[in-house]
Amino acid sequence: MNGIIIQFFHWYHTGNLWNEFMGKCEYLKDMGFTAVWFPPAVKCASGIDGRGYDVYDPYDLGEFNQKGSIHTRYGTKDEYLQAIDKAHKYDMSVYADIVLNHRMGGDDSEIITIHQVNDESRNEKISGSFIANAYTKFNFYERKGKYSNFIWDFNCFSGIDNVIKDNENIKGIFKIHNEYGTEWNQSVSHQLGNYDYLMGADIEYRNPYVVREMKNWIKWYLDTTHVDGLRLDALKHIPVDFLKEWITYIKKELKPDCYILGEYWKEEAGKITDFSDKIEDMLSCFDVPLHYNFFTASNQGKDYDLSQILKGSFLKEKPIFSVSFVENHDTQQLQALESTVQDWFKPIAYAIILLSENAYPCVFYPDLFGAEYSDVKDKQKIEIIIPKIEILPKLLKARQQFAYGEQINYFDHPNCIAWIRKGNYEHDGCIVIISNSGQGYKVIELGKENAHTRYMDFTGLKQNEIVTDENGKGRFEVNSRSVSIWIKL
Repeated sequence: MNGIIIQFFHWYHTGNLWNEFMGKCEYLKDMGFTAVWFPPAVKCASGIDGRGYDVYDPYDLGEFNQKGSIHTRYGTKDEYLQAIDKAHKYDMSVYADIVLNHRMGGDDSEIITIHQVNDESRNEKISGSFIANAYTKFNFYERKGKYSNFIWDFNCFSGIDNVIKDNENIKGIFKIHNEYGTEWNQSVSHQLGNYDYLMGADIEYRNPYVVREMKNWIKWYLDTTHVDGLRLDALKHIPVDFLKEWITYIKKELKPDCYILGEYWKEEAGKITDFSDKIEDMLSCFDVPLHYNFFTASNQGKDYDLSQILKGSFLKEKPIFSVSFVENHDTQQLQALESTVQDWFKPIAYAIILLSENAYPCVFYPDLFGAEYSDVKDKQKIEIIIPKIEILPKLLKARQQFAYGEQINYFDHPNCIAWIRKGNYEHDGCIVIISNSGQGYKVIELGKENAHTRYMDFTGLKQNEIVTDENGKGRFEVNSRSVSIWIKL
């Protein structure tokens, strides 16, 4: 079976997500989706405004009256568990989004010793040590010790971005002096000198009690939810030694078949490969470089060399550990990593990730369903409309029905490329051809076993039929800035 993930959310989704998924589950199964990636289901510091990433209490999946409500933005715990059950009834795996980096919205302040560092060079101190107050105490008063009585304090955190000194709020990046030292953990990305700190109260993974609690929590989470896999957020900021220990615990003691997918946001495939090697191939990674190839190609139009579309991608480096995507909640318009692939190129990008031999594709919610939202940028309100990709259901069906067997590439022209999927004993295969300029074609020899064979464009964008000659050779066409998928009649 050709697996496909649906990222069933975007940053500006209005909520009630678990119920919406249950209503669309049958349609998603019909479209060929085999897995759903849900956003973090935990209670946020910002309550129902939180998207799941400003984690307050990871044991609260919409059960306790904390941060202003019982439910989260996406629904209640019961609805979340029902959505997972519904996915399983339709043979879809569920990947839960997990934030390991930080906590936010502490319940009480503590007096702590800190020093401030340069935001752009984290090993550079820009202050001496001083005492301040910070909200680093997490008691979870409303949960009252249910599921866990672990209390987080400043020894559980390595850094903070907001402190109080002399009754004044001070913002910046502050290294907390705790039992485990006054320097950052070195087992992280060295971007900005040291990338241990991202936001909020940064978790201190040198604390063995924290490590034990994170193991206890993931056991509780897997036992409670029965999810099939995990999507791990912001791995540049997580110590590799902790990750290896934690994943080993999951795989050996909790769920050996747990699929683990990580976000290691680097534009260079070599750096993702280095991380993958360090983590000993314990997880898969999103193909960030391929996304940027799509972004660049969509902006450059006919000046982009399509024959190089896979160059420098993680799909080329480590295909078995690669997950391909066109857009996600970070790259969509108005978000922090905005790098939106232009609408005209999205069908081409999706054809590449859905119909290539080794890709494990992830489809973004707005590309299938559309989205409308607004946000403020540079003090101006901006309205955004993301139209659904009309051809996407056809591409999904093509992956289900035809994208099988060995792949032979015809990446021999800067504006028009093609590839053959040879099929197998159950599926005939297909010929995919794309153009980023004018109308194009490829003359392809399919062998005498395909002599005098009629082909049609499964997308319906080309209305003519193609008939191969006595040697199985045919001239397969594509419209301007388009994709066609030729199948046997």
